[in-house]
Amino acid sequence: MSTADTPHSNHKRRTRVKEERKAQKLGRVRSGWNRISARKTREVVDLIRGKSVNEAIGILRVCTRKAALPTLKALKSAMANATETKKMDLDSLYVKEARVEEGPTLRRMLPRARGRADRIRKRTSHTIIVLAERK
Repeated sequence: MSTADTPHSNHKRRTRVKEERKAQKLGRVRSGWNRISARKTREVVDLIRGKSVNEAIGILRVCTRKAALPTLKALKSAMANATETKKMDLDSLYVKEARVEEGPTLRRMLPRARGRADRIRKRTSHTIIVLAERK
């Protein structure tokens, strides 16, 4: 009996989910390890959720937040994935899903007086953007 056939295995379910995801016409991208906190990136991502891609690009171009640049790069990459691999129409694309997940925190030490040290937390985030066609 192989490990894939055991009653507690998720192999068959994971394989089915992967196949269903491939069959869907969605342009998706995951921009990882952005050196900006998830909280700050969420403020920018909330601006583009549900908008058409052209409108979202316009919003991100005029946005002055630091997180706008990696979000714009991720959006353009998702657009390229949708048009090149899934053969979707660029004019009918919209941001179906946009979320930000917390990445690992880089911990650094800052020397202080009397031999003490403060911890500096350099937070990272992962941005996930999914595009779909409007009907």
